[in-house]
Amino acid sequence: MDHSVPPLPTPSPALVPALADPPVRLAYGPDKDNFGDLYLPNNGADSLPVVVMVHGGGWQQKYDMTYFGPISEAVADHGIAVWNIEYRRGAGEYRDTLADVDDATEALATTVQEASGGRLDLDRVQVAGHSAGGQLAAWLAGRHTLPPSAPGAQPHILPRSATIMAGVFNMARAALIGDDRLVPAFLGGMPDEVPDRYRLASPIASLPIGVEVTAIHGDADTTVSVNQSKAYVDAARTSGDPAELVVLPGAGHGDFVDRDSAAWTTTVDTITAHAADLD
Repeated sequence: MDHSVPPLPTPSPALVPALADPPVRLAYGPDKDNFGDLYLPNNGADSLPVVVMVHGGGWQQKYDMTYFGPISEAVADHGIAVWNIEYRRGAGEYRDTLADVDDATEALATTVQEASGGRLDLDRVQVAGHSAGGQLAAWLAGRHTLPPSAPGAQPHILPRSATIMAGVFNMARAALIGDDRLVPAFLGGMPDEVPDRYRLASPIASLPIGVEVTAIHGDADTTVSVNQSKAYVDAARTSGDPAELVVLPGAGHGDFVDRDSAAWTTTVDTITAHAADLD
């Protein structure tokens, strides 16, 4: 399989670049962490594609949405509305975390749409996330396949595409092969102890999802193995899903929030290309 960077389509003229207005902070639920920042391009367009941005940080309380502000602004400057969300996180909070990212996404149709002045095109929604946020964004893209009792099941807002940066797609693989201690802390045990939680939270377990997923990963990532993205894309394609793998030579885990890196540029270009494809 060719893991080199594929050519990106030319962005649609409908994406009119413009500097984003300062973000508007909005609550989507009752908890103190149920809020997000809405970035709107100041381009006069009355119908905007929108991306839900989900930050990472190992599902730990000490990391928040702040570090995703610069890349959210950069995407909005390309003519795309951005909803950069916060959510409950911490050891054992997995159901609250999943419920929160679902609620934040569903709020696009209500609170967020109202704040945008009705400018959001809810038929052109995509999701994007980094690291643990990559797991959550990929989970959002596939949550419509979950059983009715699961958090996020039967959603109204269905993403059309997903851009996943150094994401954790297979939680059991991360815990067992990657020796990732944050995954068992988040899910409350090892795979043999709480297998249902691993199936619920692992995006790879939801395949096929019928959503285009682009997995971007650096081959020098020592935090989340590039094999997470490789295995997911292989499985997605085998299931019949459209999936694309972009491996960045020499890129590490943190390069996705470095505006001078190839990881940053590739991510912004990929999100923009997905938005153009949805026209």
